[in-house]
Amino acid sequence: MSDSNKTDFTNPSTFILLGIPGLESAHIWISIPLCTIYTIAVLGNFTILFLVRREPSLHEPMYYFLCMLAASDLVLCTSILPKMLAIFWFNSREINFSACLTQMYFFNCFATIESGIFVAMAFDRYVAICHPLRHSTILTNRMVLKIGLAVVLRGCLLVLPYPLLASRWTYCKTNIIPHTYCKHISVVNLACTDFRASSYYSLSVTFFVPSMDVFFIAVSYIQILRAIFSLPTKKAQLKTIGTCGSHLCAILVFYIPDVFSSVMHRIGNTMPQYLLILMANVYLLVPPMLHPIIYGVRTKQIRDRLLSLFTHERT
Repeated sequence: MSDSNKTDFTNPSTFILLGIPGLESAHIWISIPLCTIYTIAVLGNFTILFLVRREPSLHEPMYYFLCMLAASDLVLCTSILPKMLAIFWFNSREINFSACLTQMYFFNCFATIESGIFVAMAFDRYVAICHPLRHSTILTNRMVLKIGLAVVLRGCLLVLPYPLLASRWTYCKTNIIPHTYCKHISVVNLACTDFRASSYYSLSVTFFVPSMDVFFIAVSYIQILRAIFSLPTKKAQLKTIGTCGSHLCAILVFYIPDVFSSVMHRIGNTMPQYLLILMANVYLLVPPMLHPIIYGVRTKQIRDRLLSLFTHERT
């Protein structure tokens, strides 16, 4: 390895990803559950996309938003895991400067998009439960497309300053990143110019965007609960709650690791670095694995279509 890791430079051609410092000897063993999680996530989300595409009865707003979530999950985990496995299996630690910024953009962009998709799904449940007779006229295919485009555009534009600002910095410390992927704060710490504007912007997006999304989701579910408790029978109430169960579980799976990871990184001075890195990986990889499982188990229409697909193949 050349001494470019230590000498001054303004435009590094490559960064060096260390993986999980302190657990280098366990990289192979750590890769096994991570590879398993990724395989389940890919198979599960492609199954969701296939079922909705194949079954006309699933061509409804709820399942269109679910397809958006599945596609977002696929991009989110694929943006980081292949390179991570290359580090663990082949010790391939170098990553091109442009590829590093691209990776940074994609996983931050699609994490933001995913948060917006949950808001759209909450709105869909609100209309379906509080205004059932107007659901088909409010959430038309055209409206679903507009909502989807707005969610994607919001994610793309909010995260765009990350790589644009990072590409303009001067790097004169090192090109070694003590992480498994190009996390924004890890790249920021390598710059020797004043990066406070970028740091403040990143912090604002990290906290205000999820906070705003959670607020809108909470408002939707407050209205949903009011409508549910106004139903005449307990059976009707439980049936209606069941239609929201998978969505609520998916929201918890996405936001709880996010909040926990963010809090731990703010108080991370007292925690081992390898633990923070593992938690960051869990946040990005576990939700894409669990989302198709949650919707497959808790959503009767998807469960029935999946079972009928397997039984039809056997016959």
